Amino acid sequence: MAAQVTKQTLIGEMLQLDMGIAAILMASGMHCVGCPSSAMESLEEACMVHGMDADDVLAKINEYLANK
Repeated sequence: MAAQVTKQTLIGEMLQLDMGIAAILMASGMHCVGCPSSAMESLEEACMVHGMDADDVLAKINEYLANK
Protein backbone atom coordinates (compact mmCIF):
# COMPACT_ATOMS: atom_id res chain seq x y z
CA MET A 1 0.00 0.00 0.00
CA ALA A 2 1.34 3.42 -0.93
CA ALA A 3 2.06 5.96 1.78
CA GLN A 4 -0.58 8.62 2.33
CA VAL A 5 -0.67 11.92 4.15
CA THR A 6 -3.54 13.72 5.86
CA LYS A 7 -4.28 17.38 6.52
CA GLN A 8 -2.80 16.84 9.97
CA THR A 9 0.54 15.56 8.64
CA LEU A 10 3.36 18.01 9.37
CA ILE A 11 5.19 19.54 6.40
CA GLY A 12 8.47 18.22 7.83
CA GLU A 13 7.06 14.69 8.03
CA MET A 14 5.87 14.85 4.43
CA LEU A 15 9.27 15.96 3.21
CA GLN A 16 10.97 13.16 5.15
CA LEU A 17 8.56 10.72 3.53
CA ASP A 18 9.31 11.96 0.00
CA MET A 19 11.15 15.11 -1.10
CA GLY A 20 9.14 15.08 -4.33
CA ILE A 21 6.26 16.51 -2.28
CA ALA A 22 8.19 19.80 -2.06
CA ALA A 23 7.67 20.34 -5.80
CA ILE A 24 3.91 19.81 -5.42
CA LEU A 25 3.74 22.28 -2.53
CA MET A 26 5.76 24.89 -4.41
CA ALA A 27 3.73 24.45 -7.61
CA SER A 28 0.59 24.96 -5.54
CA GLY A 29 1.90 28.30 -4.26
CA MET A 30 3.62 27.32 -1.02
CA HIS A 31 7.14 28.61 -1.64
CA CYS A 32 8.34 28.46 1.97
CA VAL A 33 8.77 24.69 2.28
CA GLY A 34 12.42 25.19 3.26
CA CYS A 35 11.53 27.56 6.10
CA PRO A 36 12.31 25.98 9.49
CA SER A 37 8.94 27.00 10.94
CA SER A 38 7.02 25.32 8.11
CA ALA A 39 8.38 21.92 9.15
CA MET A 40 6.25 22.07 12.31
CA GLU A 41 3.05 23.18 10.57
CA SER A 42 0.41 20.72 9.47
CA LEU A 43 -0.61 20.73 5.83
CA GLU A 44 -3.95 22.22 6.87
CA GLU A 45 -2.28 25.04 8.86
CA ALA A 46 0.16 25.85 6.08
CA CYS A 47 -2.62 25.94 3.47
CA MET A 48 -4.73 28.20 5.68
CA VAL A 49 -1.84 30.67 6.09
CA HIS A 50 -1.30 30.73 2.32
CA GLY A 51 -4.99 30.92 1.38
CA MET A 52 -4.86 27.54 -0.34
CA ASP A 53 -7.44 24.74 -0.51
CA ALA A 54 -6.00 22.01 1.76
CA ASP A 55 -8.22 19.31 0.22
CA ASP A 56 -6.94 20.14 -3.28
CA VAL A 57 -3.28 20.09 -2.23
CA LEU A 58 -3.81 16.90 -0.23
CA ALA A 59 -5.38 15.17 -3.24
CA LYS A 60 -2.40 16.13 -5.43
CA ILE A 61 0.09 14.82 -2.85
CA ASN A 62 -1.71 11.52 -2.33
CA GLU A 63 -2.13 11.04 -6.08
CA TYR A 64 1.61 11.57 -6.50
CA LEU A 65 2.39 9.05 -3.74
CA ALA A 66 -0.06 6.47 -5.12
CA ASN A 67 1.51 6.65 -8.58
CA LYS A 68 5.10 6.18 -7.45
